[in-house]
Amino acid sequence: MRRREFISLLGGTALAWPLAAHAQQMRRIGVLISYSENNPEAQAYVAAFRDGLQKYGWQEGRNVQIDYRWAAGDIDRFKSSAAELVRLTPELLFVTGSTALEAVRQETSTIPIVFVQVADPVGLGFVASLAHPGGNITGFSHFEFSIGGKWLELLKEIAPRVTRVAVMHSPEDPAWSGYFRVIQSVAPSFGVEASPAGVHDEAEINRVVSAFAHESNGGLIVGTSPINLVHSEEIISLAARYGLPAIYPLRPFARNGGLMCYGPDIADLYRGAASYVDRILRGEKPNDLPVQAPTKYELVINLKTAKALGLDVPLHLQQLADEVIE
Repeated sequence: MRRREFISLLGGTALAWPLAAHAQQMRRIGVLISYSENNPEAQAYVAAFRDGLQKYGWQEGRNVQIDYRWAAGDIDRFKSSAAELVRLTPELLFVTGSTALEAVRQETSTIPIVFVQVADPVGLGFVASLAHPGGNITGFSHFEFSIGGKWLELLKEIAPRVTRVAVMHSPEDPAWSGYFRVIQSVAPSFGVEASPAGVHDEAEINRVVSAFAHESNGGLIVGTSPINLVHSEEIISLAARYGLPAIYPLRPFARNGGLMCYGPDIADLYRGAASYVDRILRGEKPNDLPVQAPTKYELVINLKTAKALGLDVPLHLQQLADEVIE
């Protein structure tokens, strides 16, 4: 081979190397999940997120590396996991819930953050406005605080004898006080006294529910705090044990034996978040992506649980429900 041909071949190879490396470039994102890793609903939500990424051409292990952390509702784990993920210097962070978002916000103001399951992100100060989030944060909200009034209205309609409600929450959840203010403000119009029921772990959930159930005509409003999601089965079991009518924020609660739920399709929010992850990885800025809200809320009623509690579910509620579990 003549020297000129060899140099030309070498030059062509050198040009090909960067192109091949670019085509196979591995992008990196960090994911902080509020649930425990063994929660089947959480796994279904994460699967919806992965499916959404694949729809846009991102395949885990091929062109995107995803570092997962599972906080399991533990406030210390939220903080440590957020710090760990930021140290990995990902191009983007995907987080679920207000507590997770607050934890990562404390660690970075530059890495783009996409969230789901955050209530009233403007009211909580995470974004400047829904249309123009500002800064490095955007995503998909799931409730406005006004939903607290709807939860109380539905609970009172299905269980009219309820005159006391305990609002179960994690005191560390930035969103809980917003829900409680709304519930407390409308409670007198329904002839109900609302009280906060802050819980940190499973043992405290047992103590709080047991103490509340000592008096009659009680009911539960179970909010979206991570601790409630992680210990959903225990809360449902306690409500059944003490005969407490309860309303929950998400469909899985009702499907797993809870009386009723009213809330959005969470898996759909995770799929939507994948579209924002795709757009940011391709160069768009969080500030250019408006915060989106659910377009549809689901009412699910478990008639089997209602019967066990001695409740007659009004026919019009059954007709309004998106799903009635026999």
